Amino acid sequence: MKTNFPGFSPEALKFFVQLKRHNNRLWFLKNKQTYEEEIKEPMVSLVLALNAELRNLAPELVTEPKRAIYRIYRDVRFSADKSPYKTHTAALFAPRGLGKHACAGLYFHFAPDELLLAAGVYMPGSKELLAIRNHIAANPTAFRKILAHKQVAALGGLQGDQLVRVPKGFAPDHPAADLLHYKQFLVWVKHPPETALGKDLLHRLVETFRTLLPLVRFLNAPLKPVKKEMIG
Repeated sequence: MKTNFPGFSPEALKFFVQLKRHNNRLWFLKNKQTYEEEIKEPMVSLVLALNAELRNLAPELVTEPKRAIYRIYRDVRFSADKSPYKTHTAALFAPRGLGKHACAGLYFHFAPDELLLAAGVYMPGSKELLAIRNHIAANPTAFRKILAHKQVAALGGLQGDQLVRVPKGFAPDHPAADLLHYKQFLVWVKHPPETALGKDLLHRLVETFRTLLPLVRFLNAPLKPVKKEMIG
């Protein structure tokens, strides 16, 4: 079945621009209906449309909206910034059983200043990070081939936080030494926020995710299921 999504409305972008200026509970409550109608409900529709595409493309990444879509409410308990709301809407598609943030997945967010599409591992635990590094160390040629693909390279290549030196347990002159420095393994691309308003948004997401699937599957290959996922 062919899927479609008309894009977010100009009112959705305007909401985030204004929320960034007035990030407080009073303003949000006055404008909550706009959030519900122009952002929350369309996000559910977009995730469902993406799931329909992923069923053939990557069935292991199909994720129900409730799990995929991040809450707009910020956790301010340990943050100096006490702004109560996120100024973007986001969704993550990750395999069940591997830990929502510790494994590789597909991600996008729509913010007042950008539309970001990304894939990879953002917050691996120590066990996951070691497993991924061991996998890269054993298969450097395969990993470099994925990163060198012209469509992946066009998105900017591998990004993420890195160590200054090769991590303990790996030889400094290892053939994959430059890759083993990474603590995160990410590829992302940014577009102007107005891109999210176009009817080709769904197609852009699907094609970018299609390009990045080999990266996601490579990074997840050495990971073992966990008993309980981290709650995001």
